[in-house]
Amino acid sequence: MYPSPIQNLIDAFNKLPGIGPKTSERFVFYLLKKPKEEIEKLAWLIKNLKEKISLCSFCFDFSENNLYPAGSQKDSYGTCSICNNPKRDHAIICVVAEPQDISVIEKTREYQGIYFVLGGLLNSIGGITPEKLRVEQLIKKIANQEEPIKEIILALNPDLEGETTVLYLTKLLKPYKIKITRLAQGLPMGSELEYADEVTLSKALSGRREI
Repeated sequence: MYPSPIQNLIDAFNKLPGIGPKTSERFVFYLLKKPKEEIEKLAWLIKNLKEKISLCSFCFDFSENNLYPAGSQKDSYGTCSICNNPKRDHAIICVVAEPQDISVIEKTREYQGIYFVLGGLLNSIGGITPEKLRVEQLIKKIANQEEPIKEIILALNPDLEGETTVLYLTKLLKPYKIKITRLAQGLPMGSELEYADEVTLSKALSGRREI
């Protein structure tokens, strides 16, 4: 057993996704060898992450709190740089599971609409029901949108959870008589959007098909 400060930090690193005990130990002993100034900077960056980052009021992507000065029109569409960009097509909403999916799509430079982050995918085994996602918020956004929505793109992972979520959302959205599309085949079944390469994702976006 290590001294408590070391063991406590190892235990904390163990809680990170994909990090096991051995990796946690390597992290801690690496940090022990670094100058105090570097450790303090890392601690500040972690603290700053929670203080400066919030969720966009429209799309629920991560947004920097001080992105816009006081008195700006940041609430006209949302509080992130994409939602508040007048050059984006606000009549097209791309629905993704997680914020990191937005970054992947943006790298393709193919898409010029806005986004909506569901916060996950339906998974009955894992206990992820529609109530635990932002399904209700999505419907409200569509129903209350000042500008009519002309297309909803369901950019969800082509796996069992993604397919289940697509079917569920399609059923809910059909009554609004909005064009509903999904990414074209090109993303292999069972893959995750977050790890798709830019060329494959670009082709999937440009070749999206209506549901």
